Order: sequence, then structure tokens, then C-alpha cells
Amino acid sequence: MALAFLLLGLLLLAPLGALAGRGARLVHGGGIAASAGFALLAVAELALGGGGVLLLPVGPPWAPLTLALDGLSAWFLLLLGLVGVACGLYAWVHEAAASPRRLVPYPLFLAGMALTLLAADGFTLLLGFEAMSLASWALLAARRGEAERAAARLYLGFALFGAACLIPAVGLLAGLTGDLSFAGMRAAPPQGWVAAMVMVLVLLGAGSKAGLVPLHGWLPVAHPVAPSHVSALMSGAMTKVALYVIARLALDLGGPAQPLGWGVPLLVLGAASALLGALRATQETDSKTLLACSTIENIGVVAMAFGLSAMLRAADLGPLAALAAGAALLHALGHALFKTLLFLAAGEVQHGAGARHLDRLGGLIHAMPVVAACALAGAAAAAALPPLAGFAGEWLLLQALLSAWRVGALGLQVLVAACTAVAALSAALGAVAMLRLWGLTFLGRPRTPRTLGAQDAHPVSRAALMGLAGLVAVVGLLPGALLALGAPAVARISGHDGVAEASLWLVGPSASGSGYRPLALAVVLALLLFGLVALVRHLSPGPAARGPVWDGGFIAPPAHLPFGDPATQASAAGFAQPLRRMLGTPLLAAREAVRRPPPGSTEAAQLESGFHDPVLPALLRPLLRLRDALAIAAERLRDLTIRQFLGLSFSTLVALLALLAWLGAGVAQ
Repeated sequence: MALAFLLLGLLLLAPLGALAGRGARLVHGGGIAASAGFALLAVAELALGGGGVLLLPVGPPWAPLTLALDGLSAWFLLLLGLVGVACGLYAWVHEAAASPRRLVPYPLFLAGMALTLLAADGFTLLLGFEAMSLASWALLAARRGEAERAAARLYLGFALFGAACLIPAVGLLAGLTGDLSFAGMRAAPPQGWVAAMVMVLVLLGAGSKAGLVPLHGWLPVAHPVAPSHVSALMSGAMTKVALYVIARLALDLGGPAQPLGWGVPLLVLGAASALLGALRATQETDSKTLLACSTIENIGVVAMAFGLSAMLRAADLGPLAALAAGAALLHALGHALFKTLLFLAAGEVQHGAGARHLDRLGGLIHAMPVVAACALAGAAAAAALPPLAGFAGEWLLLQALLSAWRVGALGLQVLVAACTAVAALSAALGAVAMLRLWGLTFLGRPRTPRTLGAQDAHPVSRAALMGLAGLVAVVGLLPGALLALGAPAVARISGHDGVAEASLWLVGPSASGSGYRPLALAVVLALLLFGLVALVRHLSPGPAARGPVWDGGFIAPPAHLPFGDPATQASAAGFAQPLRRMLGTPLLAAREAVRRPPPGSTEAAQLESGFHDPVLPALLRPLLRLRDALAIAAERLRDLTIRQFLGLSFSTLVALLALLAWLGAGVAQ
């Protein structure tokens, strides 16, 4: 009943967004309260369990909408609640005078995500998922620039494609009985070609919303044009809701008796997403675009863990399947926290320094020390440095990959070995991307005069950033306790009770194998840090002295450049050049050319470089051709006679009836 009241409260907040002034504070304050309620309910369900099914007095003609909360949905609801509170605090400060076009969809966005997670039947899940998609599109369409409108159109296309795939997937799961409840689907899982179609449709429908390659093209386009708190919600929560839909439909409702190759598509697409997203993150020069590409990488890591868990469950390796499922859940929670932290920090930098481009920032650690410290925590977690939130999930995934040689089939062993190498490479590239982001933003000298005038975040925003930084540390220090709390979620995905070693002090595959002890590691690192500081102070007892900034051997800047010559500092493109030359040419169509001046000219030669993701143009090119073909066909249809029109209609009806009969026969078998 509390879940229903929270959802109803969010829906009632939407009309209040039409009010001016205090209406914005009311909307965002209500969103904060509802998000906090979601987090508390999720913790109660994970700790106590026992949630039942709630029938709502509304719904389609055949059945009411049903809500329920189990371990899997509670884990992702906790994630949504934490992210929603932080984004609401940021919006409380920066969206106090937002227009109604940007206020009304915000509570609907939260309500759609919550309804998806709380659904206990296929219709309610689809209703929440599409409400989430339409509300997020409305938040993008509320921006009035040409780039914003283009991003909204692209995003809407992917959202409609996702709906067109998920609706038949739920229909196939329901079968001939038409039972859309999760209990009914779980009792009669799909088999044969129906199961294969369900997996394909779920990956296309929910994978396009999650940002899995090759359906990731909207993320680097939509995230930069959205407000920072909306970008944080989309990256930190909405993509996780899409992953939840994959886990629910493919792994939970798909049943435990699927073949060994059931998880292979998830594993392959996850590996491709992790590699391509991490590589793009090392090349982007816009901070929010960089973070969007990093989201593709981390979504790929979670998808790899889901796919590996499905493979290991099919191979009857329950403990290893639980280990991979635990890795997915831990990394999903950690990524939600540190990516929300980084997006909100990027918003504060844009608000304070007036820029997002890395070559227009620098030296902000002095002007914005709190934002810099919190962003450092988020970047370190995104770089998978222990003992922060990004390390435990990736460490558990690598442990599961290294132990997955027991799956038996040689082809799968080779695939797992290749995915292990890709996971390690993507982790290294992700660390480089975060080092480049934080270093160019906060270190060095200011590259523009506006940067010198930047001010630290508002106290409310600072509270949100520091709270997220603290949660990033807590999740990193207590992964075993969190996995013990999330044992019901692990069991839903893997079919096994939980990770073998998951306690306050230790997390690992088994008591006899290698284990990760984050608290002990944190104590050792703290002792080493304090010892190093004491040693440095002992060797240099004199007071600190300031000297001129090192210019890397360049001459002193001229008088008209009082902040230094920007060319003497590392640029974003220059930092990324080695990786662009090594990996960018085959994967990102990277290019470099030297433009030399004509003979006798005193102009300097120029190095022109760039890259583009070839996947999105490859997807859009057939659609444009189809649009042209349909336009030509429509022109020809106007010249048909009445007899030809009737014949075409009758033929289409007969073909559709034959298709339905064939599908029904296949399902009956």
C-alpha cells in the first residue's frame, strides 16, 4: 500500500509543475521525499522480505494492475531511490525557476521507473517502461535548441523501437494461456525457438534503452543536451531499469532450463559495449559526452556478468553463477552512485566555470575544492580503484571469468577467455578516461579567465555530492555485507542461494580461494598514506614555498596571456592521441592529417584529427533508404484502382492470419 501511495504522490506532483516559482520546489521536494521512500522500502524488503502482491483498482479490461516487491526489484528500487534523492537535491538548487515544460515530466519520469520495478505482471511492466521512455523524451524535448530537438527525435526513435520489441517479447512469454502475471510466466517458461525469439526481442527492446552496442548511439547524443540532474537520472537509474528488465524477462522468467548458449548474446554484447564505450570515453572532449560513453562501458560490464551467470547456471555451476550475478548487482549499484556523482559534479563545473569542454577548464581544484574532492572520489571509483565502489563488482566478474573454464565446450572456453581479455582492457581504458577527465578539469592552470571566477557549489548541492561520495566509499568497503543483503536478488538471477563468501570482512568465490577484504585493504592503504606523509615531512622539515608554474620547458608567456599559454598544457586531443592511433583507427574510424602551408607561406602546419562512431550511421542508413522507398511506394499506391486496393487489403489480411496460425502452432508445440 505504501508503494501505491508513493506512485500516486509522484503522479499528482506532475500538474503542480505548471505552477511558477514555488511550484518547482514543490515538485523536486516531492521527488526527494518519494525517492527516499523508495530507498527505505527497498531496504526493508531486502532485510525482512515477505512482500505480497498488491492489486490496484485500475488496469486493462482483463485484469487489474499488480505491484509486488521481491529481492531483484528491491535492489534496483534502492538504486533508484538513492539516485533520485541526489538528483532532487541538485534540481532543488539549479531548477528553482524551471519552466513547466521541464517540470511536468520529471515526476512522471520517476514514477515510470518505479512502476517498472514494482510491476508484478507484463502489462504493468510495459506501462511503466513506456511511461519512463515518454517522460524522459519530454524532458529532452523541453530544451529549445536545434541540437536538443535532434537528440530528442533520435531518442524517441530508439524508444519506439524498444517498445516494438518488448511488447511481442512479453506476449511470447505469456504463451497461449495469455497469463501476463510473473508467476504464470515463471511456471511455463518458453522453449525452443520461442525462447530464442524472446531473448532476441528482450535484448533489442531493453538493450536499446540500456545502451548496449550496437544500439548505444543515442547516449552520447542525448546525455549532453539534457540538464545535469536528468542526465544523472538517465545514466544512473534509467539504464539500470533497462538492465532490470533484461534480468527479469530473460534470466528470471526465462526459466532455469535454458541451454548453455542462453547467455552468450549478453556476454558478447556486453564485451563489445565495454570495449567501445571505454575507448570512446578516452577520446571525447566534452565532459558529459565522455561520461555518457563511460556509461556504455559500465553497462557492458553488467551485461557481461548477467550473460556469464546465465551460462554458468546452464552448466550447473551454481556457486559461480551466483558469483557473476553478485558482480552484476554490485557493479550496477556502484555505477549508479559514482556516475550520478560525476554527472552532478560536471553540472556544477559547467555552472561555475561556464564550460564543459575539457580544453576550456583547468585549475578548478583551487576555486571549487569540494566539487574537486567529490569528483575525485567518483573518478577513482569509475577507474575501479580499491577500495571504492567500482572495484568489487569488476573484481568478482574477473574471478567468475577466470573460473568459467569449467563450462566444458571448447568454443565457449575460447569465448570466455576473449571476454576476460576485453574486460581487463576496458577496465584499463576506463581508468585512463577518468584520469584524463579529472586531471584536465581540476589540475594545471586555468585555460580561460572565466575559470578563475568559478565558485564552489551551493551548500545543498555540496551535501548531495558529499553524500554520494560517502556512499561510494561505503559500498566499496562493504560489498560482502551488501551481497548478503541482496542474496534474494542473486537467487532470482542465478538460481543459487547466494555468493559463497559474502560477509562483512570478506567477499570471494569460496572459502579456500582468493578473497577480497576491502576493510583490511583500506587500513593498509591508510597506513601507507600516513607513513608516506610522515616520511616526506621528516625529509623536508622546512615550510612549503611557492615557485613559478612549470611550463614544460616553454618560454614565459607573453604579456597578453596573463593566465599562461594554453598551448603549453596538455590538451584533451593530445592526451588521447596515442590511444586514438593504436585502437581508434579500426574501431572508431579515427583519422589524422597534417595540413601543410604552401611554399613560401609563413603559416604554421596544422594537425587535423578526429573520429566518429561508425555504428549509428550504419543503423540510420538503411532507415533512410527505407523511408525513401516507402515514399516512392506511397506515390505509386495513389495510382491503384479500387480493385487493386481491395486485392491488396485481402492479401495482407490472409498473410497476417497465416502468420498468426504459424506462430500459434509453434507455441503449442
